[in-house]
Amino acid sequence: MDVRKKSSESKPADRERLRQLHEQYQTTALVLQGGGALGAYQAGVYEALDTVGIRPNWIAGISIGALNAAVIAGNPPEQRVERLREFWRTITREPLFPVWPTPPLDPGAWELPWQNGLSGWAAWRALTEGQPGFFTPRPFPLLPWRASPTTASWYDTAPLKTTLERLVDFDRINHKTAMRVSVGAVNIRTGNFAYFDNTEGPLRVEHFMASGALPPGFPAIEIDGEFYWDGGMVSNTPLYKVLSDASCRDSLIFQVDLWSARGQVPCDLAEVTSRAKDIQYSSRTRLITEYMAQRQRQQRILHDLMALVPEDQRKHRAYRQAEIYSNSAVVNLFHLIYRNKPYEGHYKDYEFSVDSMRQHWSSGLEDMQSTLDEPQWFDKPTPEHPFVTHDVHSED
Repeated sequence: MDVRKKSSESKPADRERLRQLHEQYQTTALVLQGGGALGAYQAGVYEALDTVGIRPNWIAGISIGALNAAVIAGNPPEQRVERLREFWRTITREPLFPVWPTPPLDPGAWELPWQNGLSGWAAWRALTEGQPGFFTPRPFPLLPWRASPTTASWYDTAPLKTTLERLVDFDRINHKTAMRVSVGAVNIRTGNFAYFDNTEGPLRVEHFMASGALPPGFPAIEIDGEFYWDGGMVSNTPLYKVLSDASCRDSLIFQVDLWSARGQVPCDLAEVTSRAKDIQYSSRTRLITEYMAQRQRQQRILHDLMALVPEDQRKHRAYRQAEIYSNSAVVNLFHLIYRNKPYEGHYKDYEFSVDSMRQHWSSGLEDMQSTLDEPQWFDKPTPEHPFVTHDVHSED
């Protein structure tokens, strides 16, 4: 695997050149990790891609990534960014008190506690009041005579269903010419991970809601007689699914993570909670990438070796079996990871304030724009290095 970092000198993205380089690939996939309120970062990433005319033909998501995927795939290209803005405006709440408009990267002695306090207040309001257009607290959720799989939760997600049905055209998602859409959830009865894919059957609002039904906060979602929870309980990224299914096609993949596996050793209980979430939900993205890169190299070597087999030997059973595993495709993977803000606490994934949403969106936009400023990264990988990854954050 060839890993490349951002150069110290870069030029603004050349839209036409990027478009031409992008068209070299058969598959362009956008892979969206789960992460609650941090998902606005993914919306910013998509806006940057849309600005230069890079439009994925496959989008895969888990949890909030699945909800972003629904909004993107369920609208015409020229309306997707505005629909994303409307979605995030709908599920965020204006603050009761003034919020520091743009927290500095290195806040001062009074700025950090002020912003941290307001961020914590917004998270507390989400817990006690719910979020408009998303979820509302259930009255008396512990009453035994109200027990059922679809009500066994602290919150009711009926408002989310209304929001998605208003902003997403599911006929468009399921149209035969639509981009491919994959979302992951967990079958509660079997404990098995399940992917719902519009190439295998129509997707409804319930499929996307199931991907984000994280217990015990959100209720199970029933689909065709089975009940499902958030896919992040098993794997918080659909990267393995995309790399496996796209392995025989030249692929350009944008992996957008909301949790970093790497971080500082915590010193207090709040930091412990935050760090534990990072580790749990990062889902070993880099491990998956390294494994799939090794597999891609092996498949390429097998393909090249098979080319040396004489024609009169190619009907042999061993050759026909080897054909199944050989592969000459290349993968170009861009890895973007949300970086924690200094004022954020362990509640960052359910802190839905307008200000934080704008910060996350802006971070995603800037990180993707910085990546696009390296057009040479979009060149197709070579046979010697069939799997290449790029990371805009040199410190990662």
